[in-house]
Amino acid sequence: MGHTFLLEPGRWVMQGNWLERNSPPIPLKGLTLVVWNRDNWFSMATKLTFPNSDRAEISFQYKGRLHDGERQYTFLLQHNSLGQVEGEGWICPETIVQRYWVINDTSSEGNYRQRRSGFETLHRINDDQYYLTSGLLAGHFLDSTMEASLERQI
Repeated sequence: MGHTFLLEPGRWVMQGNWLERNSPPIPLKGLTLVVWNRDNWFSMATKLTFPNSDRAEISFQYKGRLHDGERQYTFLLQHNSLGQVEGEGWICPETIVQRYWVINDTSSEGNYRQRRSGFETLHRINDDQYYLTSGLLAGHFLDSTMEASLERQI
């Protein structure tokens, strides 16, 4: 398929912007580490920081499985602000597309379901570069987005 992100072990640095409704873009930096074991299971850890901002860091850890001979995979994700997340991904010729949904997603007061879900698209520029766009939805409304370039560290 020609993808190096996710399909090969590696270390990736990220730089871009975080956007929230009615707020200016917040610059971000990040690091992603991808590890594979021999049973087609992968682990991916990402940490995002927001230099010169009071926004808290975001960290998440994936554990997923690429199905033999398939282009689809499933994953579980532990996110420091969303909690437990489940998702699926598709390996396309030029992109990797992920969709996810938050498990047991109730408000901080515990009195209503937020129904948060999201998506990510990683567009392959070349073996060492990808461009990421993502969005987090609360119900039917876009809550935040991220755009970032990823570069593989060799």
